[in-house]
Amino acid sequence: MSDDYPINNDNYPSKKSFFQRFNELFHSEPKNRHDLVELIRDFEQKDVIDPDTKEMLEGVINISDERVRDIMIPRSQIVTLKKNQSLDECLNVIIGSAHSRFPVINEDKDSIEGLLMAKDLLPFMCTDAEPFNIEKILRPVVVVPESKRVDLLLKEFRSQRYHMAIVIDEFGNVSGLVTIEDILELIVGEIEDEYDDEEDNYIQQLSKHTFSIHGLTHINTFNKVFSTSFKDEEVDTIGGLVMQAFGHLPVRGEVIAINGYIFKITIADSRKIIQVQVTVSNKAPIPNILEEYNNESN
Repeated sequence: MSDDYPINNDNYPSKKSFFQRFNELFHSEPKNRHDLVELIRDFEQKDVIDPDTKEMLEGVINISDERVRDIMIPRSQIVTLKKNQSLDECLNVIIGSAHSRFPVINEDKDSIEGLLMAKDLLPFMCTDAEPFNIEKILRPVVVVPESKRVDLLLKEFRSQRYHMAIVIDEFGNVSGLVTIEDILELIVGEIEDEYDDEEDNYIQQLSKHTFSIHGLTHINTFNKVFSTSFKDEEVDTIGGLVMQAFGHLPVRGEVIAINGYIFKITIADSRKIIQVQVTVSNKAPIPNILEEYNNESN
């Protein structure tokens, strides 16, 4: 068969080049991990490998030094659902956070009942659906200690096929949350998607006059988008501005008017405001993001 279809090796320079470079990379026989990292950096400088490959190789090598506590999402930033919430209340939290997995708690974040995946709510949204019961769709929650090595956790994520774990401290209290994405970002760098909390995505349009605003949105950014003039002398973020207006840390559902703008708390924890819904009056200037949207549409 090879006689009928002779293979011309000249057609495969890239594959040969790759293996040549791979052999070159380890030709110097590094004695330890430090030597290996230096060798990788040296070959990046000589254009044997590109900068992205260098960063990825270093991430793989250094991952064993990391502990779960180093990469976890802290307790204060965990978005949870409550066991006694209705379907609509759960949907409001899911829409506001744009996450796909949620720890479900009973009384507080130390009493986690299970894990809810947003897609499991879909059967309850049909017209002939059975009554909503969150307990029927809860999944088991995985718990790991803060001190666990990240590389070992990644191996467990892969072998047991789960994507999220609750992190506890030495006293058994919940201290954070970790996902497989958090680990992969140590290796390949930040993984961005349309729901990541970049400054540009902190403000999302829900309807003509209603917007979802992340609590960490800078006041200057809000002013530019909505043509407002809120002061940032005492606080820097919209969450801080709203909390200052309330005079206390508000809970979800509380509403306040500030200079004609209606702010409704959609997500908050025991320390800060995470998400608010802003309603703009008909007399207020059209937000800049709407103007940009209209220009793109035209």
